[in-house]
Amino acid sequence: MSEPLQHDPRESSFEQQDLGVAGIFYFMVGLAIVIALVYGIVAGLYHVLEASDQKRQTPVNPMAIKTGVDPRSMTFPEVQNKVEATFPQPVLERSEQIQASDYGKQLKEQDRILASYDWVDQKNGVVRIPIDKAMDLLAQRGLPVRPEVGTAQPSQAGKPKITGKTSTPGH
Repeated sequence: MSEPLQHDPRESSFEQQDLGVAGIFYFMVGLAIVIALVYGIVAGLYHVLEASDQKRQTPVNPMAIKTGVDPRSMTFPEVQNKVEATFPQPVLERSEQIQASDYGKQLKEQDRILASYDWVDQKNGVVRIPIDKAMDLLAQRGLPVRPEVGTAQPSQAGKPKITGKTSTPGH
């Protein structure tokens, strides 16, 4: 049926021939050619898409044209310097980071004011007190109530009117 595998102990058990340098060289050349082709295709596609995008750009703001600012062709520092030099003042928002830090300072100042005592109108005796103290006073005293027009005063609403005449049923 099957013949047993014959192995000659005198033969070596490894390959006698090394891998050829030519094969490695041709593989590397082929790889370099493929990489160059892919790079060329990607760069060409990028330029085609960039040109298409430039054609579809919306027109520049007329105010920017007057000042000579074109953010599509200028770097950010160039745009910022040009705007600072030529744009009508005041520029409302220059940088979100600056705006955020100013906002934080403003909040701290407001919190400091709301937590302190001070005169609002010293002539009329109007003072500012901290919010916590105002809430405590409001809880103790309650809200002021104004009488509605055409109704009796709240202090007299619960009392009966007393007159000199008495009335009897049937008369």
